[in-house]
Amino acid sequence: MATILPSPPKIGMVSLGCPKNLVDSERILTKLRSDGYAMSPDYAGADVVLVNTCGFLDSAKEESLEAIGEAIAENGRVIVTGCMGKEAEMIRAKFPGILAVTGAHQYEEVVGAVHTAAPMPPSAFLNLVPESGLKLTPRHYSYLKISEGCNHRCAFCIIPSLRGDLVSRRPDAILREAEKLIEAGTRELLVISQDTSAYGVDIRHQPRMWHGNEVRAHMTDLSRELGKLGAWVRLHYVYPYPHVDQVIPLMAEGLILPYLDIPFQHASRNVLKLMKRPANETKVLERIKTWRTIAPDIAIRSTFVVGFPGETEDDFAYLMDWLEEAQLDRVGAFRFEPVEGAAANDLPNHVPEEIKEERYARLMELTARISADKLQAKVGRTLDVIIDAVDDEGGATGRSKADAPEIDGEVFLRDAGHLSVGDIVAVSIEDADEHDLYGVPTV
Repeated sequence: MATILPSPPKIGMVSLGCPKNLVDSERILTKLRSDGYAMSPDYAGADVVLVNTCGFLDSAKEESLEAIGEAIAENGRVIVTGCMGKEAEMIRAKFPGILAVTGAHQYEEVVGAVHTAAPMPPSAFLNLVPESGLKLTPRHYSYLKISEGCNHRCAFCIIPSLRGDLVSRRPDAILREAEKLIEAGTRELLVISQDTSAYGVDIRHQPRMWHGNEVRAHMTDLSRELGKLGAWVRLHYVYPYPHVDQVIPLMAEGLILPYLDIPFQHASRNVLKLMKRPANETKVLERIKTWRTIAPDIAIRSTFVVGFPGETEDDFAYLMDWLEEAQLDRVGAFRFEPVEGAAANDLPNHVPEEIKEERYARLMELTARISADKLQAKVGRTLDVIIDAVDDEGGATGRSKADAPEIDGEVFLRDAGHLSVGDIVAVSIEDADEHDLYGVPTV
C-alpha cells in the first residue's frame, strides 16, 4: 500500500538589503527546509511570507515598509524579520495584521514564529535539506558570513544598535561551511561581515583545530586557509587596519583574489573626525602604493559619503584630490541621508540638498573617468573570468577577479555559447567602457 505524504506548508521569502541580510535569509530558509517546509516562488502559493527588512537608511526603511505592505496585500500572512525588527511597535501599528516581528539574526525566533503560524504536519519523509543548505544566490558563488555586529560607533550608522557589537564565528565552523559550499558547486566565496578586519577580536583570536592544524580566529589566518580550498576568495567590508597589509602577499601568491572592498567614506580629516572614523588618509595612500607594488593587479573598491554635516567645499575638494591620487578601481557614493537614531543628525551645518547633488555629480564624473582609464588599460590582456550567465545567441556574461557580483562591472563575451555558468575561463579583452569589459574566450 502506497504511503500518502502530507503536503508541507510553503514559505515565501522577500529578502532586502545587503549581502549580510541575504545570508540571514539563506540560514532561515535552510532551517525551515530541514524542518520539512517547502518554498514558494510567489505570494499566491505561500502559506506564510517572510520579509527580511533593511533599516540602514530611511530610504531602505521605506522600501522595507513597501515590501511588507505588498506582502500583506498579496498574501495577508506575513512575518517580519531583519533590521527593522527594532521598530516592531511602528510596524504593528502600520500593519495590524502582521503575524510576528523579530530582529536581525534572530533565527530561532523567526523559525519559531513560522512553526506557530503554519505548523508542520508530522512526517519522517519531509525533513530533507541539501548538505550545503539553501541558497538565494546562484550555485557558483556564495556569501560566507564570518561575524555579526560591529564595535565602531560611526556617527552616520545605526548598525550596532540594530545588530549589536562584534560577535565572531569560530574559524573551524567557517571553514567547514566553506568546504561544504565548495563541495556543492561554489566556485567563489564572498567573505562578508560588518567589519572583516576585526574578525576574532572579541574572542581574542582564539585558535581552533582544522584538519590537524591550529587556525587563529584572525582575518589573515582565515584568508590563508580559505584560499587553500580551491575557490576564488573575495574580501568585503575590510577596514584598513595595519594588519590588512598581511593579506596582500596572499593575493600575490594567488591564495585569495587581489581585491579589497574598503569603506573609506571620506578623505578629509575634518569630515572623518565628524564621522568618528580614523583620519589617516595620507598613510592610507602610501599603503595603497605599497599594496600595488606587492600585488600589481589588486582592485580596490570603496564607498564615500558626500554632503555629510559640516563638509565644506574645501573638504570636498580635498576628497576629489585624494581620489585622483588614489586611483581606486571601483567607487560608489551616497548623498548623506539622516537616519533615525544616528548621531550625525544632531550635528550642525547640514549641507543643502542642491549642494549634495552637485558634489555627488562631480564625484561620480571623476570616478567614472578613472574607471574608464583603468579598464582601457586592460584591453589586449588575457584575464580569468567567472561565468554568471550564458544566452541563446552565443554570448555570455561574467566577472573578472576585479568584479564582485551585483556591485561592480561585468565582462561581456562573444563566441561563448560553449561555456556554462560557473566556468572560470581565460578571456582576451577586446574593448572597455566606463564600467565593463568586452572580450572573447581563448578556448
